[in-house]
Amino acid sequence: MSTNSFLSDLPLAGTLVGENFDGWSEELHREFETRAFDGQVGSKLLSQNDRVRVWEIRLAPGDRWHAHRHVLDYFWTAVNAGTSRQHTHDGTTRDVSYSAGETRHFHFGAGEYLLHDIENIGQTDLVFTTIEHLDSDNEPLPLDAA
Repeated sequence: MSTNSFLSDLPLAGTLVGENFDGWSEELHREFETRAFDGQVGSKLLSQNDRVRVWEIRLAPGDRWHAHRHVLDYFWTAVNAGTSRQHTHDGTTRDVSYSAGETRHFHFGAGEYLLHDIENIGQTDLVFTTIEHLDSDNEPLPLDAA
């Protein structure tokens, strides 16, 4: 399965607000190139063992977590309600609203991935817990790839 068809099959949430890299700055394009293999999918690694990595993403209003690549099966749970803007490697931009406790699961076959960023465009902190499964179809990315 090609990455583009895979990406269209992902359960990406939100409202499409841009396609074909519309509104992407040169700086954003460079970041996606530079961080194309960045496996740091959260702002803080809370725990890790031989089966899982547990991450937190905590973004104040206006804060953004840089582009990063998901290759492992994972799920996230929104700790509180909020709104984000996300750019994905296929050139789309989405605005996403979350409710507290909302959870979304992702599976990646061999060679599949999701490269995206996340920005808090809401008025309150945006907090997620993300759990990566280390026994996925792909090898974990190194955490110092950027």
